[in-house]
Amino acid sequence: MGSATEFDYCVVVDDDEDILTASRLLLRRLFADVATARSPDEALPLIRARAPDVVLLDANFARGATDSAEGLAWLDKLLALDPEMVVVMITAHAGINIAVAAMKHGATDFVSKPWSNDKLLATVRTAAALRRSRKAVKGGVPAPAAAAGSANGSAILGHSPAMARIHSLIARAGPTDANVLVLGENGTGKELVARELHRQSLRADKTMLTVDLGAIAEDLIDSELFGHVKGAFTDARADRVGRIQAADGGTLFLDEIGNLPLRLQPKLLTVLEQRQVTPVGANAPVPVDIRVIAATNLPPEKLRDESHFRQDLLFRLNTVEIDLPPLRERREDVPELIEHYLGHYARRYGRAVPELSPAARAALLHHDWPGNVRALRHALERAVILARDVPLEPEDFALVSSAPRISPQAIVAPRAPDDLNLERVERRLVEEALKKHGYNISLAAAELGLSRAALYRRMEKHGL
Repeated sequence: MGSATEFDYCVVVDDDEDILTASRLLLRRLFADVATARSPDEALPLIRARAPDVVLLDANFARGATDSAEGLAWLDKLLALDPEMVVVMITAHAGINIAVAAMKHGATDFVSKPWSNDKLLATVRTAAALRRSRKAVKGGVPAPAAAAGSANGSAILGHSPAMARIHSLIARAGPTDANVLVLGENGTGKELVARELHRQSLRADKTMLTVDLGAIAEDLIDSELFGHVKGAFTDARADRVGRIQAADGGTLFLDEIGNLPLRLQPKLLTVLEQRQVTPVGANAPVPVDIRVIAATNLPPEKLRDESHFRQDLLFRLNTVEIDLPPLRERREDVPELIEHYLGHYARRYGRAVPELSPAARAALLHHDWPGNVRALRHALERAVILARDVPLEPEDFALVSSAPRISPQAIVAPRAPDDLNLERVERRLVEEALKKHGYNISLAAAELGLSRAALYRRMEKHGL
């Protein structure tokens, strides 16, 4: 079976059996399960039975059709079924007008056939990551009326002085068109802040398009951001609208902006200064009206290093700068987060909300949480799933001290090579991978070459 897949489930809808076969074989690199259908009617039961991470939807089904009207109509139906669904349109008749129309109807992205395998994988990976982030936000946030976050229904939890300052900055910057740079360690909630800024903006009824620059191959970023015209390079068989142009009228969220190559930073700077974008290979720029929110986990000293990031671009991006505090610097928010996520995961898995022993509560409160809110969330989810007894005790959370670090070599070579019992070796490797990554299930699964579901099964098997 080879390497682990990154995502769970994808549905491809196309009337060409060759396209279905090719996409099924290719997308197995990303998804544990790829379902195919020759028509939207055939796809509906697959989508209703199991929510997909991504739907790839052909734009034309009727013989001879080229206007994409049928595909757009089905796109509307799918999004009515689930407004959070992530749909990537595919068609043999690509063009800027069709691509923009698909985006306006709610498509996440657009690919044309015949496609470049690398570009298709990059597009679908980014789309699936968007779906994952939407689920995380939706799963962690009740309806605004019952939100456990700020008094105005914000998705961001916490009432400590540090978070009160964050709420204040968002409230002041949100209704403006100022570009915002969100700083913070992994797991502090940078995307939540971006979504809250958009929610409070004058563009709230428009698209917020997310581009994860850490998930796109460097040689594809130019085309992904700025678009290209047919013939611009070897694989440019049709015009492609870039994410900047697709976000016209709305908000563009550039996640992991620190991964933008130096060679492309002047081009983004030009977009921000002139409010127009020139696709690769095009002669004329296209006007765009966007608000840019960027985020990075880079330390300030590296971000302000001219050899890594242009300072004139930084000044354009950080008209307002929001620096999210790590969880260890706002421990007074931990009890609220615990209650919120215990309740959330208990509902998700059909369990009673577990109680915490005083020792467990103290351990959670005093832990440094190197993975921040994300790590706390994973620890609570794991405890809800695996704990057999209540109240929960410190050992139910498998907290790891931040002092000792497990080297990558420890994962490659078990510490007890003389013990060749398969069950014990497997348990030890799973436990060490989890500890190495602070119980981040996705990272540990990738290290072990497993899917998330397979890792969960092994954790349950070994009582981890």
